[in-house]
Amino acid sequence: MYACCASEKLSNMLNVFKVSRAASSMSWFSWLFTLSSCSAPSVLLVGLVGRQLGLRVGLQVVHTVTCSQWGAPSDKRLFEDGDVIIGGLFSLRYSPPAIDRDFTQQPDYKPCSGLQNLPLQYIYAMVFALEEINHSTALLPGVKLGYHIRDSCALPPWAIQAVLSLVGGDSSSCDTAALTAGPEEEIRKMRGDQPIPLIIGGASSITAQILSRILGPLSVPLVSYTASCPCLSDRRQFPNFFRTMASDIYQARAVAQLAIRFNWTWIGAVIANNDYGHMAVKVFQEEIQGAGVCLAFVETLQRENIVSDARRAALTIKASTAKVILIFTWYTDVRQLFLQLDKLNVTDRQFLASEAWSTSGDLLQNLVSSKVASGALGVAIRSSAIPGFENFLRNLDPSHRPSDEFLREFWEKEFGCSPGIATLPFHANRLLRKASLPLCNGTETLEDVQNLFTDTSQLRVTYNVYLAVYAAAHALHSLLSCRDSDSISTNISTCNFPKSIKSIELMQHLNKVNFTTPQGEPFYFQGADIPAKYDLVNWQKTPEGTLKLVLIGRVDGFDFHLNKSAIQWSTGSSQVPVSVCSERCPPGTRVANRKGEPVCCFDCITCADGEISNTTGSLHCERCPPEFWSNADRTACIARQLDFLSFNETLGITLTAVAVSGVTVTTAVFLVFLHHRQTPVVRANNSELSFLLLLSLKLCFLCSLVFIGRPAVWSCRFQQAAFGISFVLCVSCLQVKTIVVLAAFRSAQPGAEALMKWFGPAQQRGSVFLFTCVQVIICIIWLSISPPVPKPDLDVPGLKVTLKCTMASVVGFSLVLGYIGLLACTSLLLAFLARKLPDNFNEAKLITFSMLIFCAVWVAFVPAYVSSPGKYAIAVEIFAILASSYGLLFCIFAPKCFITLLRPEKNTKKHMMAR
Repeated sequence: MYACCASEKLSNMLNVFKVSRAASSMSWFSWLFTLSSCSAPSVLLVGLVGRQLGLRVGLQVVHTVTCSQWGAPSDKRLFEDGDVIIGGLFSLRYSPPAIDRDFTQQPDYKPCSGLQNLPLQYIYAMVFALEEINHSTALLPGVKLGYHIRDSCALPPWAIQAVLSLVGGDSSSCDTAALTAGPEEEIRKMRGDQPIPLIIGGASSITAQILSRILGPLSVPLVSYTASCPCLSDRRQFPNFFRTMASDIYQARAVAQLAIRFNWTWIGAVIANNDYGHMAVKVFQEEIQGAGVCLAFVETLQRENIVSDARRAALTIKASTAKVILIFTWYTDVRQLFLQLDKLNVTDRQFLASEAWSTSGDLLQNLVSSKVASGALGVAIRSSAIPGFENFLRNLDPSHRPSDEFLREFWEKEFGCSPGIATLPFHANRLLRKASLPLCNGTETLEDVQNLFTDTSQLRVTYNVYLAVYAAAHALHSLLSCRDSDSISTNISTCNFPKSIKSIELMQHLNKVNFTTPQGEPFYFQGADIPAKYDLVNWQKTPEGTLKLVLIGRVDGFDFHLNKSAIQWSTGSSQVPVSVCSERCPPGTRVANRKGEPVCCFDCITCADGEISNTTGSLHCERCPPEFWSNADRTACIARQLDFLSFNETLGITLTAVAVSGVTVTTAVFLVFLHHRQTPVVRANNSELSFLLLLSLKLCFLCSLVFIGRPAVWSCRFQQAAFGISFVLCVSCLQVKTIVVLAAFRSAQPGAEALMKWFGPAQQRGSVFLFTCVQVIICIIWLSISPPVPKPDLDVPGLKVTLKCTMASVVGFSLVLGYIGLLACTSLLLAFLARKLPDNFNEAKLITFSMLIFCAVWVAFVPAYVSSPGKYAIAVEIFAILASSYGLLFCIFAPKCFITLLRPEKNTKKHMMAR
């Protein structure tokens, strides 16, 4: 800010500084405003170098140094004197002047042009708030707050120059000799005005970061009303920064909650290619993680290449299947993007807007926006009414504020005339420059003017400025109040004096500020931030075809309030648009992710048998309890139906018929044998055993019927006992018959006559009884200790579950079968040994053949039984019983019946004894 000319020139800028132990008590920023090369960028450079090196830099004063200011600050300012002056910095103009960068002369930052109505409203919101506080009897009574407001031109160099003018003063010269003494009072005198302890400004996050770093060493608080970068929440880097605008983290979270709430799982993103855009999409991705929401694409927009970038982003949006598009960028970029989408005729997308463009009047009034972005949902800075503010704006008049250059310029722009008031020299010069404008007639008024300046229907950033002023006022009130007083209404005239305010003390009180706004809302800082509060807005079409902004909800911290019925969607209907990569899996199916694709892109797989999913989008199928099974749609578990081999079904009827037929045939044979019991064929080889064998075969046929029908406790016990005992009786008879044949032929040999004494009729009956008793004992022990019980076979899949007799003891059942097998194998072996005896007399070959069939049937039974499901396993067991019974019946008795009934001539003793 100041250029200093020493009696001895410095050959190098670095020679200005030296590290001195004697000057160790002086920090580098004590000389911030008196350096020999002190334009705004140079001051920033010195500050950064000093901080980075960690050195305390002192100025080596060679001789008397005189200072002069480099260029006068712009006269475009708004100033009101007071006991305490609050600084204001606003981006009032948007057209910077041309800058000569040929490095042949010192930088000169000329004023900007192009007055903007909305930032001008922000300025008068600050003025209104200060005047409201000055008239208050409860807040800062007896203290008048003044203001010093400058334009930053929305560019960091201009902002730096303006803020240094505010904190350093506007004096055109300084006396550096006083600097060596170091009293603060002398420094203030050199600045030429009263120090400003606090500045409201830093419209952009970049500007706020720069200004906060510059003001940090001076401990001057900076309260921003629109800077939203999360990086500014870092108190280590920015201890003097505060803001009445919520961090962008919260709006990114709010947008993510909108996507989750409306089940939009496939979203495209267009962001600014800077920290604002990249941070927003990062927070958005963190918030949607685990919620099944994916980003289809992320396109970036660079301000310098906005046309080509917008064209590329529009083509991506058109090609993508994502119907919901998230946009985090400035409204001018959005305008260009909408133009490109309109050219491509893309009008069916649902947009999610960040606060940077959700309330943009330029976009709402644009016809292209009404075609492309109707129904857009967005997050907006909380709007709040300021009572009396509209009346204040409507009553503004240059004649009442002759020194207000901002109002004068607005008046000339709005009404095309000059107010004609020139009370100061530079005003007179201005009138000469504006001689082409006619003088106003004094009837001009803002009562009927409708523009962004006078529109107070939705005060968003304006309200943030209003809150910033009140936060500063409450911090001042706390500072100026007695430290030992608990009441805020204490007379502050006896405590600290406004003229002795120190910025660092004000900053400490600003950290602790906690009050209720005139609108009745609590206000406090959480570090640099305030609790997040947003409006949820919807762009809705009017009957005229234009767009209007409609409030549909609010966000208070993590509380989300949304009126879904008030939303007008991009489709024009009340149905929520669908934006998915894959449709949600219906009940009865589960999600199967596609390899190499986002989790939102998947296939739907039908649940397996016995599993269900009763919700939409289920990730897993749930297995039904054992007693239940899935229905046909795989959406519910239903009770399994008990199934068993009944007498009413075809299989049961068939097996019953076969069993009854076996009983009938056996009975017929029995009667034939009984009628011809005196014939040689019947009497041969012990007719008593033949009748006993026929009786056992009849029991075998009958026991198969016990396996058919609904299993009960008695039937489960009886069927196994009947089966085991019947077959043992049958096989025992065959074994005894075989032994008798062998004994008979052995006894015919010399010296073996006594052998038949041991195999007489009594011994034969005793042997059969003994063999059978062993099986009876096994069955009694088995059925007493661990009998089979009726139980559903839940291990077999299917809706129908077989109710069958479950073997509680496999050992008992194995002993029963094993004993039958032992007797069968013994009979087979004996019959095989007697196979060469005379055919006409003995049954050895018949028994051999019948035992082969018997063993073959039961060997085949084991794998067939194990592999048969449900009731078919029971059918296999019945079939084995019937097959083996028929085998024995026909193999043993068919030849005898044939001779008895059809060849009676052979039924003689002579024929039987023939060899």
